[in-house]
Amino acid sequence: MTKVTMNVNGRSRSGEVEGRTLLVQFLRETLSLTGTHVGCDTSQCGACVVQVDGQAVKSCTMLALEADGAEVTTIEGMANADGSLGVIQQAFQDYHGLQCGFCTPGMVMSAKALLAENPAPSEEEVREYLEGNICRCTGYHNIVKAIMAASGQQVEPVAAE
Repeated sequence: MTKVTMNVNGRSRSGEVEGRTLLVQFLRETLSLTGTHVGCDTSQCGACVVQVDGQAVKSCTMLALEADGAEVTTIEGMANADGSLGVIQQAFQDYHGLQCGFCTPGMVMSAKALLAENPAPSEEEVREYLEGNICRCTGYHNIVKAIMAASGQQVEPVAAE
């Protein structure tokens, strides 16, 4: 067992891990941050995306040891200081960018990375960036709208059902 320490959502967090412990396992099982989901175990679905030193990372492909000393942000760290939804989270709610919600944490974390790289992406750029995230419910249309709205772009409101 090896001790790892990382700054997770603004707090220093430590724990003992085996060399084979994945970052997603450390977050969920050691730190009880269960918002990061495990969807496929093969790095294809994107449900486990977190930010490591400002970069979107599929936490099912990174060892916890590799994140030792890193700044890690999970979906739990996306809320505002007062606990209200962050801009991206609010846009997902406002534009109905989720259905079952399983992919949502990874989508939000990927959106954060995209908007850091490209503050005003086109629809095509959003769709291309989300290529590594799978949603089995929505067809992506409202997810794309939500991300564009979170960037401050004018987006048609979602029709009431």
